[in-house]
Order: sequence, then C-alpha cells, then structure tokens
Amino acid sequence: MDAVTTTETFTHIRVVMGMVVSLGLARLLNGLAGIVQHPKAARVYLVHLGWVAFMFLFLVHFWWWEHRLHALPVLGFAAYLFLIGFCALFFFLCALLFPTSMQDYDSYEDYFLSRRKWFFGFFAGLLITDIVDTMIKGRDYFLSLGFEYPARTMIYIVLSLVAATTANRRYHAGFVIFALAYQLYWIFRVYDILT
Repeated sequence: MDAVTTTETFTHIRVVMGMVVSLGLARLLNGLAGIVQHPKAARVYLVHLGWVAFMFLFLVHFWWWEHRLHALPVLGFAAYLFLIGFCALFFFLCALLFPTSMQDYDSYEDYFLSRRKWFFGFFAGLLITDIVDTMIKGRDYFLSLGFEYPARTMIYIVLSLVAATTANRRYHAGFVIFALAYQLYWIFRVYDILT
C-alpha cells in the first residue's frame, strides 16, 4: 500500500505523534516539578520559565490543531515521517529547556544562555517545519491564514537567529514576552474562529 486513506490509519498516526508530543510535555512538567521539589538546586530564570510556558502552549496548540490532517485524502509514508520529525523537534526544544542534570551550571540563566544557539536554532528549524506542515494541509488552508502567517513566521525566525547570537538579557526578556503574547493572540484570534 503506497498511501494511507483510512480513518483507522490516521488514528494510528495521531497516536504515534501523540507519544512523541507527550514526551515533550512530560519533559516540561517534570522540569517544573523538579524546580518545585528542589528550589535551591539551581536559581530560576524568568526568561527560561517564559520559554517553558511558550513551549507548553505551542505543544498543546500543535496537538490540538493537527486534527486538520484527517481532511487530507491521502497521507503517504513521507508525510508520516515528516510529522514524526516535526514532533521530534518539539521534544528536542523541551529537552533543551530542562537538561538531565544542572550540576555544571549555577542557574537556569547560566544554562539557558549557554545553550541559546541550540535552542533558538532548533526553534527556527521548528518554524520552518511548521510552514511545510501547514502546506501539507492544503493550499486553501495555507491561504486561509492570510499574509500574517508567513510574515509572523519569518519575524519569529529572524528574532530567533538574533537570540541565538546575543546574550543580551533585555533582548531575551523582550523576545519571550513578545512570543508568549503574540502566540496567545494568534491562537485565540485566528484558530478559535476557524474551528
């Protein structure tokens, strides 16, 4: 069989995607629980916590919206593999926010700024992958999001590339505040009316 056309197979694909997304959510929640359980282990950094909140929101929104895939007439293995890779990018971002050990770092600020190139590089990659994911859902769907969607994505990518190269704390604080505020605005303005 070259392509998937049945509802049962789509359900299977969503389950596999859900497992990878769940690993990302679990990483974020375990990381937050670790901060509560061991508050003196490493000083918290509000910018880091802002990105944790952003990734939680982005992951939940991604999973909620992937139901659009059921409208595709055919979903081949290449698309399936792409979607698993997309989910894996989310997981890597979550893993970068909470390392398995903080013993080499004095604080989450120290850790986050030392790993910013990795985090924002993966984030830029995730945003590019999001454009491809949106295109998979069809031209009409892509166009329904208007000019704002590609413009928003390009702005996020540019801001991410700058964030990867600067340790300026004000820039990082401003970026995460903008990202969180705009993501909430985007979800409730664009996606809630499209349901």
